[in-house]
Amino acid sequence: MPASYRNSKLLRRSRVFWGSFSLWRPRLVFWCGALAIGVISVGFAKLADLAQKAFGSLTSSGEWAFLLPLALTPAIFMLSAYLAATLFPNSQGSGIPQAIAARHLREEDDRTRLLSLRIAFGKIVLTVLGLFSGASIGREGPTVQVGASIMLAVARFGGMAQARGLILAGSAAGIAAAFNTPLAGIVFAIEEMSRTYEARANGLVLTAVILSGLAALGLAGSYNYFGEASVAPTQLRDWGLVLVCGIGGGALGAAFSGFALHFGQKIRRWAQPQPLKRMLVLAGTCGLAIAVIGILSGGTTFGTGYEQARGAVEGHALPLLFFVEKLAASFLSMLSGIPGGIFAPSLAVGAGFGSTVGSALGTSIALAAILGMAGYFAGVVQAPMTAFVIILEMTGDHQAVIPIMAVSMIGYVTSRILSREPLYHGLSRVFIAAAIRARRAIEKEEVAG
Repeated sequence: MPASYRNSKLLRRSRVFWGSFSLWRPRLVFWCGALAIGVISVGFAKLADLAQKAFGSLTSSGEWAFLLPLALTPAIFMLSAYLAATLFPNSQGSGIPQAIAARHLREEDDRTRLLSLRIAFGKIVLTVLGLFSGASIGREGPTVQVGASIMLAVARFGGMAQARGLILAGSAAGIAAAFNTPLAGIVFAIEEMSRTYEARANGLVLTAVILSGLAALGLAGSYNYFGEASVAPTQLRDWGLVLVCGIGGGALGAAFSGFALHFGQKIRRWAQPQPLKRMLVLAGTCGLAIAVIGILSGGTTFGTGYEQARGAVEGHALPLLFFVEKLAASFLSMLSGIPGGIFAPSLAVGAGFGSTVGSALGTSIALAAILGMAGYFAGVVQAPMTAFVIILEMTGDHQAVIPIMAVSMIGYVTSRILSREPLYHGLSRVFIAAAIRARRAIEKEEVAG
């Protein structure tokens, strides 16, 4: 066989190999990104737990240690707000509004200001710092921004053009890995992040959720967020919980989201002359108020509220006013502007509300806590399918499928009547408006130059 023929054959094979590799490269990069979200989510969860335990140990290690939050909490709040404003801009708050806003922006530079690996790193560090201060925040919303940031970086590295679909996939993977709830991750992406069904993006979302879930499963094992529950309505008054938790939880959720949007707008106007200085004052003031609430509540309102919510789901009644104290602490944590989510605190508020209703009506505390979570959570985020699926997966209570579904829907309708704008989408408009203003300023400079 002539050497020239053999060389041409090898050349054709190499072209086929490298051609096929160029086709597979984006997929491999995407898969690696999804796995990375799962690994980072588990690491984030471990750090968050360590921060909460460290705060608990620090504030219970001496006779007067319970008063330590009066100094520690406002100081760390101010530090966190300062770092968020100077080193990690757009890392403030939950992170879900930033991901929603990024999907609406067309320019890559505008998206990068909201979602980047730098912001993802800052989000993790500052959320953990907030939990070390006793802030009533969670890590699940921040995991959405982290996941979306990783996927947007993957899009650039892998040469993938589907930025909006990848942000959606990263967000879903973040929720799925954070709660170990794969179905909730998919429903959250469709219902809350996009507010529509996108057939072209569903493959990306499903693949990202599967891979991130597998990574989290391999590291953390299989578990239900709130353990296993098996309760169902057995009496007429148990069914009364459906109405009370649905209407009451939805109204409370509407109040939280409505006041958050209203006061958020007021605060932005108030801070305009000296935004950094005034936001630091606000963060310190909120931190001090949260410390006072935490001390008065015996420390139950500090942190995510996971232990209190799980206790209620297991049938242990919470203090009658716990849900009021936790709601106040969560509201102040959100207004302060420090990085941190509201998912876990909202579930704790809902569980506390349900526990109080269950104690008043003489029904099952476990069932009341689960229904309270569904009603309040649906009221806050105005996403009934997400509320139903996420609580069903977190508790494993398949005997109460219909009641949970009904409460989620009633909570959503009640909240929708009282507060027309969903919380996350209302907050996302702030970031979209800021991106538009920044884009116009750049264009004016280019024209002037």
